[in-house]
Amino acid sequence: MSLDPSSTRLSTDPGPAMTVVVLGAHVLDTLVRPVEEIPAGQGGHLVEQIAMSAAGPAGGTGLVLAKLGATVRGAGAVGTDPIGDQLLALLARGGVDTSLIVRRADVQTSASVLPIRPDGSRPAFHVIGANGAYGPDDAPWAAIAAATHLHFGGPEFMGGEAAAEILSFARDHGVTTSVDCLAPGDPGLFDWIAPALPYVDYLLPNDEQALGWTGRSDLTAAGRALIERGVGCVAATAGARGAVIVTGEGEHHVPAFAVDVVDTSGCGDAFSAGFLRGIALGRAPAEAAVLGCAAAALVAGGLGSDHGDFDLAAASAFAAAQPTLPLS
Repeated sequence: MSLDPSSTRLSTDPGPAMTVVVLGAHVLDTLVRPVEEIPAGQGGHLVEQIAMSAAGPAGGTGLVLAKLGATVRGAGAVGTDPIGDQLLALLARGGVDTSLIVRRADVQTSASVLPIRPDGSRPAFHVIGANGAYGPDDAPWAAIAAATHLHFGGPEFMGGEAAAEILSFARDHGVTTSVDCLAPGDPGLFDWIAPALPYVDYLLPNDEQALGWTGRSDLTAAGRALIERGVGCVAATAGARGAVIVTGEGEHHVPAFAVDVVDTSGCGDAFSAGFLRGIALGRAPAEAAVLGCAAAALVAGGLGSDHGDFDLAAASAFAAAQPTLPLS
């Protein structure tokens, strides 16, 4: 079933308080645009813009959740290096409480360099760094139990058994759980994280991940396969083709909004944030996905996961007025 965002009334009422722990991968992105090729040898190119942004499936999602009115606490690991200093400063400037993020002296902070093509797509050069040095012994158990939501970004760095320990604890304390992965759609990776799936209320993959993990040929079938593995709801993004929402009761296709795209690197995390904020406001998953697509579109208009000066009211107004792309 397809959902028309213009027929969906998105309230700007902030609703009940949302206190979310975004746990896992925090990354410092350095972005350059536009880049059509890497110069050979010692060559160079002048570009229009270079920016730095907090990012990652925990950090980037946390930034947008804070914009949308949630109380956000980041939990993860960074190094004691200048990259870590900058990452923590950018998170704090964006409204994320960083007091739960631990610092590691023996490993660098996770970072990426992203050369952004003129169409907004990009390859990535990435260092896992401190994200690979965070485990259940570091988890802020009391803060998780006190939250309304736990968003786990990058459970593949910890492994399914360890992630399941944290997610099941959250579930036992009445906390809504969600998961987004950073790694690609490798079936072996899926087996690595599979033990955590029965404790996931909302799984937020992109299309490449969902199709690769399940071996299915379309997103609806992939979503159903993930539901069969124990996930409560799958909200899979598909770039300009919007998002596919699958639950045990059925599926919906939500279109993307028509915007001039500058950079797609933060769109998945922005979708996750908008979707989860919508869920916290009591919206049905398909309606929450409209807010997710709106947040993604607003972030796509500039460089980095932190682009855009918007809040819940502005995102809701955008969703009500902005044209959408045709579903294909």
